[in-house]
Amino acid sequence: MEKQYSLLWEVTLWEFLFVTVFLAGGAAFLTGRAMARGWQANYQLVVYMVLLAAATRFIHFALFSGTLLSIHYYIVDFIVITAIAFVGMRMTRAEQMARQYSFAYDRKGALSWHRKA
Repeated sequence: MEKQYSLLWEVTLWEFLFVTVFLAGGAAFLTGRAMARGWQANYQLVVYMVLLAAATRFIHFALFSGTLLSIHYYIVDFIVITAIAFVGMRMTRAEQMARQYSFAYDRKGALSWHRKA
């Protein structure tokens, strides 16, 4: 397969969507939910996403002949999966705040909550 270098993907758009967004993004979303349920700090989620981005680069390398040690594509993968992880964390945290502290907070949309008047 001929490589089609782009700013976001290395081989093809479909490979990027499958590996980075679907597989690693799903794992990142679930990691964000787990971190929120354990009331863990944001910096711990970032540490886990550094490791998951390295695993994502390995999958690109092993299955689709991508570059293993590419800083550019590592950073792209890291940014995408970290954003997905923080969405998962924020959705779960909004649900927790509205459910566990229903006397003080109401849910305001999918990602936020606000104090009751």
